[in-house]
Amino acid sequence: MTALRLEWQGNKPGRATSGKQERVSVATPDDQRGIEARIAALLRPETYPVPPTRIEVVETHFSWVFLTDRFVYKLKKPVKYDARDLRSLEARKANCLEELRLNRPLAGDVYIDVVPLGVDAGGRFHLEGGGTAVDWLVKMYRLPADRMLDAVIRRRAVEPIQIERVAVLLAAFYQASPPEPLSGEAYRQRLADDIRLNCRELRRPEYGLPHDTAGAVCERQISFLARFPGLFDKRVAEGHVVEGHGDLRTEHVCLVDPPVIFDRLEFDRNLRIADAVDELAFLALECERIGDPSVGPVLFRTYQRITGDDPPSSLVAFYSVYRACLWARLAVDRTRDLEQGRWEKWLRRATTYLGLAERASRAIASSEP
Repeated sequence: MTALRLEWQGNKPGRATSGKQERVSVATPDDQRGIEARIAALLRPETYPVPPTRIEVVETHFSWVFLTDRFVYKLKKPVKYDARDLRSLEARKANCLEELRLNRPLAGDVYIDVVPLGVDAGGRFHLEGGGTAVDWLVKMYRLPADRMLDAVIRRRAVEPIQIERVAVLLAAFYQASPPEPLSGEAYRQRLADDIRLNCRELRRPEYGLPHDTAGAVCERQISFLARFPGLFDKRVAEGHVVEGHGDLRTEHVCLVDPPVIFDRLEFDRNLRIADAVDELAFLALECERIGDPSVGPVLFRTYQRITGDDPPSSLVAFYSVYRACLWARLAVDRTRDLEQGRWEKWLRRATTYLGLAERASRAIASSEP
């Protein structure tokens, strides 16, 4: 049985220098027909080395993800965007190999290999089989959907030991990551540029978001950067700004034992550069947004115990505000591809993030030197 579910997943983060990710369509009608033929083939059980009983496809920004009984196969879209051009077969294979490399530290052997989709002399497609390779896919083991952190939170079934295990994994990952060679001034400028971009987008009148709230939240962040430059310079000097995960959302954390953290952002290294505490603050924020504010304290307590890194609460609050505004901006970004009658879901999500940002920004507004 084949199930088709086309779903446009959440936005990926973007820096102020790039704004919205540029996407370019496939170059020719022949390319388009080739893509359609590959998708059709991957929806047929006989294409697979062991025919699955069910195939489901989920469409994301940059890939089609085919879920079978036991495995997941990710087919990259032949598109060009700010940081990478995937319109050639060689580029897509290289991107698959990069995704495999990046995800091994946090996902272990869940990422299996990069495998070819071939076509034989009779025009039949074979995945992991013979014929001439016409594309490449990332092959993974399928993880249980009901063990994803977001699903467990919605069932109100999170146990502190599960979060402690996640924190242990992340702490080891950050400790093993080399410090990023940038200056404190450059790091602060990156943050300031992002803050101003977020504010500018959130205050656009067509979205109808609380104009004064967006402005106040932006002002508090910029003020915090200006009042405590040494705090950020110290984070850089002590090696806490590293090449991190880049997209540490609850749906990318699986609470198996040991836990698995996957889908590390692969298309732009610049977007993976972050303070470890920034990434942890974002994961805690997401847990709070979907219903469990108790995750954050467990996450930070365990991380601090293992690494000895004990950031001030005002810094954690700053990063929470920063990430909430970023994801509010990404939510309103989604409306650009939709008719105005379909904006409500994304504007509601942006409003939620902006509310979280406003509450957290009170802590940084009252911070003392």
